[in-house]
Amino acid sequence: MNVPIILSVILFLLMLVIGRGKGVRSFLSLFLNFIVMLLIIVLMTNVEYNPIILTMIACILVSCINLFFINEVNQKTVTAFIATMITTGILLVFIYYITKVVMIQGFGEEEIDEIVSVYSIEVGVDFLKLATAVIILSTVAAIVDVSISITSPMAEIYKHHPEITRKELFKSGVTIGKDILGSNANTLFFAFIGGYLALLLWFKDLSYSFSQIVNSKIFASEMMMIFFAGIGIALVIPIAAFINAYYLTKSKKETDSRVQ
Repeated sequence: MNVPIILSVILFLLMLVIGRGKGVRSFLSLFLNFIVMLLIIVLMTNVEYNPIILTMIACILVSCINLFFINEVNQKTVTAFIATMITTGILLVFIYYITKVVMIQGFGEEEIDEIVSVYSIEVGVDFLKLATAVIILSTVAAIVDVSISITSPMAEIYKHHPEITRKELFKSGVTIGKDILGSNANTLFFAFIGGYLALLLWFKDLSYSFSQIVNSKIFASEMMMIFFAGIGIALVIPIAAFINAYYLTKSKKETDSRVQ
């Protein structure tokens, strides 16, 4: 039995003991998300498929798995899903435009020599759309996490204080989001930096100056991912809070009108 299997068994047992049924679904969701990503990557190599469309399909599937499969279909997950899709759509347009302007798509000069010597770069894929797809897929999980982290406590607030107004409920959601924003932004930063620590060491071995590092396409693209992920997290907070506040108070008004 190799190390990955042992670690997966330990993870499964911990999630089972601590999370019970939800923990098991969370564990299974890891494999479902992996299958979705694998299928999308395979389809992206086919020039007949648009990477942007495939990315949106992947976002929908990943959001459904992380929200509905793990937490079931309810008011909290439905509003979180809607907020995630709206945020992802806005972010997609923004990312595509910025990526086109700063031209971070494609390979950096540090990668070209190694790639050309081994592989063919005539892959027939639109690298602008591919770069946009990579950034979106790197941020969607964080957006889903923040959206459900807002809608869930808002539902609890409304459950214990049904007399609360829509405006007050929205403000409560935004306040919750403010507490989440800082920690999640830093988590994303250290996740990306930690994953690309080898890249920074490579720059050091190449004796790059600070200006060369900052202007490197590889470094710029990774920093763009961090910034876009932060923007997505910040954007989903008011969107999720507004949709959830509207939905909860609307349901109450409809119930009161039926009683009268």
